[in-house]
Amino acid sequence: MTQSNVRGEETRQGAGRSAQGAGGGTPGALHGGLRGGRSRRRAGRRHRVLRWSASTLAVLILVTAGAGYLYYRHLDGNIEKGERTAGDSKAARTEPNAAGQTPLNILLIGSDSRASDANVKLGGGKDKRGNAPLADVQMLIHLAADRKSAAMVSIPRDTRVDIPACKDPDSGKTYPATNDIINVTLARGGAGCTMAAWENLTGVYIDHWMTIDFAGVVRMADAVGGVEVCVKQNVWDHSTPAVPGGSGLKIPEGTHKVQGERALQWLRTRHAWGSDPMRARAQHMYMNSMIRTLQKQNAFTDAPRLMDLAEAATKSLIVSEEIGTVKKLYDLGKQLKTVPPDRITMATLPTVADPQDHNHLVPAGAEGEKMWAMLRDDVSFDKKGGSGKKPAAGTGTPAAGSSRAPEDPPAADGDIDVLVRNGTRSATLGPVSGRAGTVAGALNAKGFGKAAKATSPATFQETTVVRYPSDDLAGDARRVADALGIPAASLQLSVDVSGVTLVVGADWRSGTSFPKQKTPEAGDLPKTSNALNGSETDTCMDVYKPYQW
Repeated sequence: MTQSNVRGEETRQGAGRSAQGAGGGTPGALHGGLRGGRSRRRAGRRHRVLRWSASTLAVLILVTAGAGYLYYRHLDGNIEKGERTAGDSKAARTEPNAAGQTPLNILLIGSDSRASDANVKLGGGKDKRGNAPLADVQMLIHLAADRKSAAMVSIPRDTRVDIPACKDPDSGKTYPATNDIINVTLARGGAGCTMAAWENLTGVYIDHWMTIDFAGVVRMADAVGGVEVCVKQNVWDHSTPAVPGGSGLKIPEGTHKVQGERALQWLRTRHAWGSDPMRARAQHMYMNSMIRTLQKQNAFTDAPRLMDLAEAATKSLIVSEEIGTVKKLYDLGKQLKTVPPDRITMATLPTVADPQDHNHLVPAGAEGEKMWAMLRDDVSFDKKGGSGKKPAAGTGTPAAGSSRAPEDPPAADGDIDVLVRNGTRSATLGPVSGRAGTVAGALNAKGFGKAAKATSPATFQETTVVRYPSDDLAGDARRVADALGIPAASLQLSVDVSGVTLVVGADWRSGTSFPKQKTPEAGDLPKTSNALNGSETDTCMDVYKPYQW
């Protein structure tokens, strides 16, 4: 019935058109009119279909974009942020190279926090749930100004250093400056305090920090799909009658892929490797392997892999507020991705036993300072790079957002009280008699009439330092250093002194002017830094005998 009505309508429309064309019409005009009508209707339908398709496509694009935006917002919402710094710092950013580029420094901190059920389950120590977290893993990631090489340096957690005064950004509590092992910094003002301690120790300006806890390590290891590590002997890091505790890591000799909780065990193992510096080496092995794994996976162009990693990373990391978005973290990752494994070098701060406590360590003077100088001057840790930009030690201008405060102008030379101590004894050399008096006399001759030698020698000092107790004396300390040619990087804010104190170290055993230091060259790392190149795939950990099975 419907079809008949349609055809009848078409016939009447055609007849009308035929009558209108009777003067010159032909029998084909009717058919032509019908064909023309159908053609126009088909064209109309095509236009409607195209309009519908375009509208649908626009809606799909908007929906997809909206979903992408919502997912982006979701990832941003995962990220926890904190203030960049919580303590006073004197570090200044390295001046740009000839191309206007500056290095990028990021401090990665592993927290032993038990603040959640997941962390208690993974880390044990239920009785520690309410304790302030400790920074058990600390690693500075240095990306060269030209972005062609990277260095990663660890400080063992039990290394004793000067810690500046810090203010907890959450509680508002202020902690006075102290001298203690570096892992307590996280409990004295959060990651911003840890960063300030690093800056004051190294003289290296640190752009950002990131922290990760036990659960975050497991989450990231799973997202990567596992990381290959190697041991030379069967290892079981377990509690013994002599040494309680242990990570629980138990794997046979050879190469194994670790992920999840086993990855965390690998990173936490210390007893089975024999020392804290060797634990840092095992962590470096893991980091190198993870970087190689990510580069093989091409995670930055594989959308599903990138989403998995983005979800894991944003849930696992707490970051300094200036990089607290997915885009900024992604941009950081892309910069790190450009560095080939053979231009990545992992190293550990050279240390020696702490003379005050055999369970602790202290920086190994000249060797540690050499490493920090390489970072400050952007000298490549591997031999394939150039020698970087080498401004005078301690130069540079405070970066935007830096907490570095302008120094008070120094007093007149004759009004500056200076105590000179003889610290020429080192781990391998005895003290040089009379050094404090000789250097104090040199200062007197230069107009520092209040310079005097201490009655007792310093007990241990491999590198010469000028210490001062408060910011108002920083200018006086710098003036003393300048008068003797001591690099500005040797200035230290310290709670162990009551006034400007010059400690003549084992690096200055003769003469009245500080000896000119050799400029570090690319790849000229101290042998005690335990360096590991990112391309090394055949490195395995030695297992301390009591933990072999």
